[in-house]
Amino acid sequence: MSTSALPEGYVISTDSSLLDLDVIHGFISQSYWAKDMPKALVEKMLKNSLCFGVYRQKAQVGFARIISDYATFAYLADVFILSEDRGKGLSKALVATIMAHPDVQGLRRWMLVTLDAQGLYEQFGFKPVAHPERHMEIHRPDMYVRGEDEGASPRVG
Repeated sequence: MSTSALPEGYVISTDSSLLDLDVIHGFISQSYWAKDMPKALVEKMLKNSLCFGVYRQKAQVGFARIISDYATFAYLADVFILSEDRGKGLSKALVATIMAHPDVQGLRRWMLVTLDAQGLYEQFGFKPVAHPERHMEIHRPDMYVRGEDEGASPRVG
């Protein structure tokens, strides 16, 4: 499934049987947003999200997921393309595919958090939060390093 032109040899799919847990965990556990996330938690999040994989000749090279009630709200998370496959329009094709997915049409609100990809998401209508004073969060950036969550092991040293 894809709604944007992909380079030859690439495909985007929501088929969960194609997801490569090692690739996804390898990237996400090294990311700024989920450093040291245990593999068991990555596996759990995959089971509870609508996942999109990007593949080059059956090898996973990208990923994104949405968390949604499929009626009013979706949160776009964990978007990545492996470094060797960047610069080919894959991120744009991935986000276009997600936004066109039939299960998330007509939603009232989409959210995401990004450090440096605002330009990508602006192409799809995302804007800075209009009323940040209304938004609240609990944020535990060292959750996996300290081992506060089940399945997380504390870092020694």
